[in-house]
Amino acid sequence: MALSQDLTETIERRNTSDQNESGNSLIGLMRKELRQALIEIGIPEKQSRMRSSQIWHWLYVRGVSDFSAMKNISKDLRKILAEHFSIARPDIVEEQISDDGTRKWLLRFASRGAGKPVEIETVYIPEEGRGTLCISSQVGCTLNCSFCHTGTQKLVRNLSAEEILLQLLVARDRLGDFPHIDTPQGAIVPGTGRKVSNIVMMGMGEPLYNFESVKTALLIASDPEGLSLSKRRITLSTSGVVPNIKRAGEEIGVMLAISLHAVSDRLRDELVPINKKYPLAELIDACRNYPNVSNAKRITFEYVMLKGVNDSLEDARDLVKLLKGIHAKINLIPFNPWPGSQYQCSDWEQIEKFADFINQCGYASPIRKPRGQDISAACGQLKSESERLQIRQRLALEAMISGHGEN
Repeated sequence: MALSQDLTETIERRNTSDQNESGNSLIGLMRKELRQALIEIGIPEKQSRMRSSQIWHWLYVRGVSDFSAMKNISKDLRKILAEHFSIARPDIVEEQISDDGTRKWLLRFASRGAGKPVEIETVYIPEEGRGTLCISSQVGCTLNCSFCHTGTQKLVRNLSAEEILLQLLVARDRLGDFPHIDTPQGAIVPGTGRKVSNIVMMGMGEPLYNFESVKTALLIASDPEGLSLSKRRITLSTSGVVPNIKRAGEEIGVMLAISLHAVSDRLRDELVPINKKYPLAELIDACRNYPNVSNAKRITFEYVMLKGVNDSLEDARDLVKLLKGIHAKINLIPFNPWPGSQYQCSDWEQIEKFADFINQCGYASPIRKPRGQDISAACGQLKSESERLQIRQRLALEAMISGHGEN
């Protein structure tokens, strides 16, 4: 039985990974859409609610990636599901592990229509009592922030809700964070509780320029009967797409982070060019009106420390003035250098003075410890390998090397 035109368009819009011959992925569909998909392949409507709940459990509680593992579903139905749908993972092209335990995965998603396969990076940061996954929302970025390596890669396309969720599923697979999987030998993870306890939309891309896919993915990630991540443990970071900030609060309801980095329009126009479209006054006003902001649910303002650019005590004073009255904390981020960058990291002593001043004014201002620098996984360093070496070039190079090795 063929899927209806409306549902086919929904799946095609959300699914960009042709992981098997069936092509249509169930990952990234909301509950109602999943149920409708089952009805349209011939599952009786009276059974569809139960079957969709079973499949949802297998996908997001048990983390299976093959219909054959769904043991409480009949073999015949599993065969029908496999003929129509996919729940496969993307290829892991490379896994790098930092000396500090940070992990970076280079994931390859299959072609979208006539397009080429694309690659994105996802980073896992283990800490005492928690593990944070940094998720990408786009392949490349349009924002061109002058201090950010990721911004030097042109935007290729948005990721689908499926591809956003698959980053979380792959990480939980690799870390043994599903009930049926043991923790891989050598993985550095929190000693108790979930290995992935927090997610941050701070990877490649601007999440609010891919609003619908990010919204769907985060609502599925926070569903209490599935992946069940608390919305207090999900943070969406934006460089300041003002029209979608209020929508994010109302329709997604997760924690908000703002990539601020400057306290004047003049400097922010240079560091974060989106400021020319949505200047500081508009951005700060949107933050003041973000739904449900409170002392218990503060907005995080991210501030990269650039030597001689934005790190003076005068800058600190102006920052406090700018944020007056907003329930906020200020994350100070030591700049992570990358080849070709025009900036240097502020001296550590100056960063501590800056932090002390802000603390004395009543704002928490933790200094973010650089993580994963040795594998280019630190803040601002992500840049997909597809930009550095095209897939075909890399495969050709590997073949050439292999050929030389046989001679």
